[in-house]
Order: sequence, then C-alpha cells, then structure tokens
Amino acid sequence: MITRAIAPQILSAAKKYPFVGLVGPRQSGKTTLAKALFPDYAYISLENLDVRTYAQQDPRGFLADYQSRCIFDEVQKVPELFSYLQEAGDQKEMGRYILTGSQNFLLHRHISQSLSGRIALFTVHPFSRGELSGASLGYDQPEGYMFMGMYPPIHDRNIPPTNWYSNYIQTYIERDLRDLTQITQLSTFQVFVKLCAGRIGQLLNFSSLARDCGISHNTARAWLSLLETGYLVFLLRPYYRNFNKRLVKMPKLYFYDTGLAAALLGVQSADQLRSHYLRGELFENFVLTEYLKHNANAQAGLEFFFWRDQTGREVDLLAEGGSALSAVEIKSGKTIADDYTRDLVYLKSIHSDAARNLNPLVIFGGQGRQTRSGIPIRSWTEIPAFK
Repeated sequence: MITRAIAPQILSAAKKYPFVGLVGPRQSGKTTLAKALFPDYAYISLENLDVRTYAQQDPRGFLADYQSRCIFDEVQKVPELFSYLQEAGDQKEMGRYILTGSQNFLLHRHISQSLSGRIALFTVHPFSRGELSGASLGYDQPEGYMFMGMYPPIHDRNIPPTNWYSNYIQTYIERDLRDLTQITQLSTFQVFVKLCAGRIGQLLNFSSLARDCGISHNTARAWLSLLETGYLVFLLRPYYRNFNKRLVKMPKLYFYDTGLAAALLGVQSADQLRSHYLRGELFENFVLTEYLKHNANAQAGLEFFFWRDQTGREVDLLAEGGSALSAVEIKSGKTIADDYTRDLVYLKSIHSDAARNLNPLVIFGGQGRQTRSGIPIRSWTEIPAFK
C-alpha cells in the first residue's frame, strides 16, 4: 500500500474522538486507508443492500450487533443511523467507529445534527504528487500527473486513464446521483460535465454555462452543486478583504482531479497536453489541488481564494491562515519570464493589512529556483511550498 500522508492525523484523532470520519471522492482510497489503519476493526459496507436494509429498518438492532471497533463504509446511505450513533458516542469510548462517505453534503448535514463535537472529520483526496513520488510512481514532467490523474486504481491496476475515467463518470451518475436527486436528462447532464471541464480555471458564469447546455440557470446551479457534492469539482472564491480596489465576485471552477478533466476534454496522451489550448488552466488546476491535499493531509486549517480586480490583474491562489497571507502565482511555462511576478508586485503594493503579512511566491512548470523583484520563484516539484 502507498503510504498516505494523512495517516498520522487519523490515528491521532482516533485516540481523542469517539468517531473518525473519512470523506472524499469515490475511489480516492478511503476504504483501503481505513482498513489499513484499523486492521482489527470489523468492516461493514452499507452499499450492500441486505446490510443497508437491516440498518434502515432496525438501527438499534444493527448497532447492537456492531457495538464498537467497526468501519461503516458509505455511511451516508443510511442517514437514519446517525441519531443512534450519537447515543453510542456519548459512551466516551474513543475511536469506536470509523465512518466513510463519498458525498460530503449528506454526511456533513447529518454530522452537524447528530455528531457535532464527537467526530474528527478528514478529507481523503486522491494521491498527491509526493505520495506517488515516494512510491516511485511519479513523473518527470507535470503533464504526466495532469493526464494520468491521481486516483489510486489507475496506479494500482495500471488501467488506461481514458478507460477508467469514462467508467468513473458513469458510476457516479448511476450510483451517487440516484441517492441525491432525480435527473431524467442523463445525456444532457453528461454534456454539462464536459462543458464544465471546458471552463476549468475560468470565472464561472452560470448563464453562459446554462445557455451552452440548453438548460435553465437554476438547473445549472443545481447540477453544479451535485458535482461539488460528489467531489468532482470545487469552486475557488474571490478574496476581497483589505483591498481597496473593485474586485470580481464570481468564483472560478476547478476539478478535484486533472486526469478526470483531461479525459472529459478528450485528451488521449500526456504529450497531447503540451500543446493543448487549456494546458495552462490544467497546470493551474494541478497545482491548486496539490495545495488542497497538503492542507487536508497536514490539517493546516488554511482557507484558499484567488484575487482578481476588474482591470484583469490576477493572482491564482491566496492561502489565508493565522497572521499570514500567502499569494501564489501559477505559471505553466518551463522558462521563467519577466512578467511572472508582475501581478504579485502590484498586489503587494496595495496590501493594506498591517496585521497580516503578505508572502508572495511563483510556481512555474520548469526546474530550478530564482528570485525576481524580491519574489521567490519555485519549480512545480517543490509544491506545496509557500516561500
């Protein structure tokens, strides 16, 4: 098994909380990780129809059969169970149950109602670059990661990503969507997902997206919410605090995995990405997800944003935590250019929060290190650097 960076955090939490929750995309390795970290725990999959029916119809009897030291997989499929789990959590046995789920909205909603203060919640992402490199499964160029993506089955089973991602989308539609809503326009929904991939790294205009897909504005919002719930896409919000210029208000759209986005865009090889019209956006997405994974794995507690004013000046990532604000500009080029630091220099000039230092950084698609205009420039191989 490839060592997961988040593992020490999970083991520590199991000594302090009655419940440990692992959420994240389907096939990101949650179940494998839970079984590896807690090998003496009973494993119960609530995707099994017989087991799920038992838990739904007789939750007290179900929990009486599994009184402690159990892994409940895909627990969001039985929301009725959460209020009964609350009673079990009140018995103060630490690490009693490990709960996994691939739908963050449902799981969070019931946690907030029943398990607040009793559960340590972790997001398990697909592999990070560091995890793959540590297992000698990494790539010399970013295009390798961007095309292959980071989902464990692709690397464990040597499955061609173009085949695996097609099946992944179909599984998501057939399993997860049926749990969340009734979508009758399945073919239109698949078109919608592909249109989202074509807007990767761009400001999200719901009206334009809806018009291109032939659906209503409200339907586009609802469908995008489903993609967020299933950990397929995420929205990066604009940063607005402590800057006195007019800023854009729309979020930017990204995928949790660039391999999935590349497959939806019809990319057939890593080499094709070198000249793809969305190469820069896919590289930006890759770097952003590496920061997301670092934040989740280290439990760093950072909040992520982007910054852009109405004149077009933009910084791709702002990471806010404590007294520091890190500003990261992401450039896919392999050769450092003079304009790489331009918008960071401008951002520093208008930064007015004396209580929060602004730490600028450029991540680029080549090798080596430089400092220009007092701003460090680092290779993509150093992410998640913040200095």
